[in-house]
This record gives sequence, structure tokens and C-alpha cells, in this order.
Amino acid sequence: MAKTDYSNPFAAGQPATISSPNAGKVRWIICFLLFYVTTVNYIDRGVIGMVEPKLAKLFTWTQADYGNIIVVFQIAYALGLLLAGRFIDWIGVRWGFAIAVAIWSLAEMSHGLLIYLPVNSTWAHAAWIVQLGGLSILGFGVARFVLGFAESANFPACIRAVAEWFPKRQRALATGLLNCGANIGAIATPVLFTYILPALKLNWSAGFYATGLLEFAWIAVWIFFYRSPRNHSMVSPAELAFIESEPDPPAQKVSWAELLRHRQTWAFVVVKFMTDPIWWFWLFWIPDFLHSQYKLNITSFGPAVIVIYSMTTVGSIFGGWLSGFFMRRGMTVNKARKLTMLAMACCVPPVILVEFIPGQKYLWLVVFLIGLAASAHQGFSANIFTVASDVVPRFAVGTLVGLGGMAGAIGGIILAWLVGHILTWTHNNYTIPFVIAGSSYLVAMGIMQLIMPRLVPITLKTANP
Repeated sequence: MAKTDYSNPFAAGQPATISSPNAGKVRWIICFLLFYVTTVNYIDRGVIGMVEPKLAKLFTWTQADYGNIIVVFQIAYALGLLLAGRFIDWIGVRWGFAIAVAIWSLAEMSHGLLIYLPVNSTWAHAAWIVQLGGLSILGFGVARFVLGFAESANFPACIRAVAEWFPKRQRALATGLLNCGANIGAIATPVLFTYILPALKLNWSAGFYATGLLEFAWIAVWIFFYRSPRNHSMVSPAELAFIESEPDPPAQKVSWAELLRHRQTWAFVVVKFMTDPIWWFWLFWIPDFLHSQYKLNITSFGPAVIVIYSMTTVGSIFGGWLSGFFMRRGMTVNKARKLTMLAMACCVPPVILVEFIPGQKYLWLVVFLIGLAASAHQGFSANIFTVASDVVPRFAVGTLVGLGGMAGAIGGIILAWLVGHILTWTHNNYTIPFVIAGSSYLVAMGIMQLIMPRLVPITLKTANP
């Protein structure tokens, strides 16, 4: 049997079929480190959603106030993504990622101090503070801004590391595995507040400190262990040959303007703009939905949230595996990626029904539908992230993922503001938010197919570094 040429797996009619050799395990250790940091990253993001009922009571926030705090995070995340991919591509994954994690860890830990704000003091109600919605909103807004700006480096760095350590045929699986960190983080957050902190007799504010400490431990291991494959002492010749079996062009500089000239970039950006905000919706608003609709509180909605995000773990791995399965069966990369994403998109619309399901006795049906939609998002996300490394050389992956992530964050800004105000105007009626969530993926797939009917690599005009 003739060997397949992997230097261009996108050629017309070219099937992406090969058995992955069992060539070393170092790349999977790298994948685990990316999974770990993504897990704690999402605990950082999700903690505020878990404690929002407490914070709303403590600081008398409205849904619009909470929405504004989420908007500040999203603005910072969008601004950070504009620079994070370039920063990672410039300084490298090892040190660039470590610096970003250190900054966001300190920002997360600062949240725990904010519950001691002197909200009842005279100066706290000065006119300029009132105009900003109160000292608590200002304080949490600043903390969330720094957190969002630094956390924007997570996925550009992860996808760049995957591009360095995995050949194309394994990147969707590796991305799906590390992306499980988002799901595990979302599971770990209610576990932390429902079981661990009460068992240790710690206040709920201790959750902010715990995640920061976990991240500083990761930084030490990351700096010690991470190197590029060619410079890593533990990589065997067989594993290095496998990693480099689908070589990318030598590293060069590429501008945003050059990337934006190509329809593949716009397809990626549009899909991220339309689908990323839905994940933020699940992360930040589902605890409030369960609290307002089913009267669950910080200790009782933990099991429901755990079930939802346990399902997303399955979706993330399955979505990453499924496109690789299709390729091994002879499909082109274009068809395998898009068919997988379409299958995931078709699993989301049933979530629109949740607002019409009455009664406490149907809680677990509602949980299943939300879990199915969130699970499909993660399977979809594993493949759209991998599209970035499919269409550009690895030296430009961080920049492209940063552009797409920025678009997703901008979409998140719009959706967070919209959801906060819709819930305030409608007295916590979630019908419109769930309609938006249920329809976004199929619309995004239709637009993607119009812009990019074939998944073809971009030929970039670059300057030597």
C-alpha cells in the first residue's frame, strides 16, 4: 500500500488516513499540562458565577449590574486576545504562558479581598462611585478586567503548543483533551463550593485563593518541563519523527492585515464570534438560572452543574475523536471537520425548550438538555480550534487563534450586556437567551460554508523574522 503524503493533506480528494504510531509519550504529558492549566483557568472564570447569589445579596446587585461586570471581563478578554496570540508567537510558549498565568493568578486571588470593601462607608457613596454602580462593582470590575486580559493567553498558547507537539492528524484529539479542562474546571467549581470548602470549614471567599495557589504550582512545573520537541531531552527519535511527519514552513512573521485578506480567517473569526459567547452564557448564567427558576442555592445546585459539565467532558473528547475517525475512514480534512461540527450543531437547538418545561419534577430533563447543548459546544469547539492549525502554518496559529478569540469575546460582550438587561426587563425570563443559544451554531455553520466552502491552507505573504 502506498504511503499517504501528509505534507498537503488538503489536496483535492486527498484522504487523511494513517495509523498513529505508538511513538513516545512526552507530547501527551504536554497535553496533560495544557489540560490542567485550562481546568484551573475555568475554575477562575466560573467562581464568580457560583458566588453571584451571595455577592448580589451582599452588595445589592441587580442582574444588569452583574451583566456589566461580565462585560468588563469580556472587554478585557477581547483586548487581550488582540495581543495575546502575537505575544505568545513572539516570546514563545514556555515563558509567555508562564507570565500570563502568574498575572491572572494574582488577579483571581484579589477577588477574595473584595468582599471586605467598605460598602457602607460615607466615602464609598461619593457621586463618582455611585455613577459607576457602587464601589463593589468598580472593585470587581477592575479585578475582572485584569483577570480577563491575562486569561486571554490561555487558548492561543495551548493551540500553539499543540501545533508544536502534534502532527495534524492528532491535533483535534489533543485539542479536545485539553479543552476538557474547561469542562472539568466547570465541574470542579461547584465541587469546591458544595463539598470541599464546607468540609474544610472555610468561607466561600477562600475559593478565590485556592485556584491561585494551584496555578502557581503549575507555573513551576511548566517552566521546568516545557521545551520544544527538538530541544526536549525526553523525546525519543521515533516520537520526534512522528511529531515532524507533517512539517510546517519555517517560522516567519505575519501581520494581522495579511491574515485578514483571506476568507479562511474570516470564516474562523465569524464562527468564534457566534459560538464562543454561548459557552460564556453557560458558564456565567446557568447557576443563576437554576437559582432563580428552581430555587437552588450555592450548596444545592452543585449536583446539577456537575452533571452538565460532566456531559461536556464527553462531548469535548468525542468531538475531537470523531473528526479523526472520519479521516481514518478516508474522508478529507475538509469533510471530516465540517461533518463533525454540523453533527455537534444539530444537538444544540433542543435547549430552546427548557424555559417551556414546567415544574420542579422536570429539573433533570432541563439539566440534560442544557448538558447536551454545552457538550455539543465543546465538541464543536475542539474542531473549530483545530481549523486554525489546519489553515495556517504553526508560526501563525497563535495570531489567528487570538483574532478568533477576540471576536468571540466581542460577541460575549454583546451577549452578556443583552442577557443582563433582558433578565432585568423580563424579571428573570430566560426564553430569549435560550433561543439565541439554541440557534447560533447552525447559523454559524451556514455562514462558514458560504465563506469557506473548502478547507484550504492559506498562502501567506510573510517577512523573515
